[in-house]
Amino acid sequence: MKLSYLGHSVILMEKDNFKGIIDPFITGNSLCTLTVNDLHNITHIFITHGHGDHLGDAVEIAKKNNSLVISNAEICNYLCKFDVKTHAMHIGGRTKFDFGVVKMTNAVHGSGITEGETMIYGGNPGGFIIEIDGKKVYHAGDTGLIYDMKLLEDEKIDVAFLPIGGNYTMDIDDAVKAVDFIKPKKVVPMHYNTFKPIEADPHDFNKKVTSSEVIILDVNESIII
Repeated sequence: MKLSYLGHSVILMEKDNFKGIIDPFITGNSLCTLTVNDLHNITHIFITHGHGDHLGDAVEIAKKNNSLVISNAEICNYLCKFDVKTHAMHIGGRTKFDFGVVKMTNAVHGSGITEGETMIYGGNPGGFIIEIDGKKVYHAGDTGLIYDMKLLEDEKIDVAFLPIGGNYTMDIDDAVKAVDFIKPKKVVPMHYNTFKPIEADPHDFNKKVTSSEVIILDVNESIII
């Protein structure tokens, strides 16, 4: 499986005929060098919560690629008015798809969807464990440190993507504790340096993590698992 970091919390996953993108914040993402038109054959879109820097360009990408959007029920219900395909899940749910297995995990954050001057209820924020051919990828979404992460140790996560930017999510020190809870084989920091309030040094995170291998990905850089 190929995992590519597109900046902020945007992760592109590729394996055979599966091409999924998590939290597709492309337009307006100061770190992302791609445009929506650069994304082809996206089969699935995963949305952790309703904030604009995570919901992002989901509608345009889904329409352009006939993608299936996987998210919580409230976000899926909201997206139905745009005539995109959706599959609704909720926290703790685990579902088999043609490409593998998806489980939604708990996150502590908000999920409001901004539409003009209106804030629409976006359900519970969450994260995803995505398993393909025996490899498990955990994307935490936006979250503070929660003891629920200790339960993820049993999942034997191969790669965990964790926010480190602070202010809206865990900071570096709390993310280090999260790594100790989860014990993934590899961990990739995300959700930092896109905006001033979330400036953080991933190398500081790397120095403090002792229980897993830290991989700091530049934008557009990939790893294979």
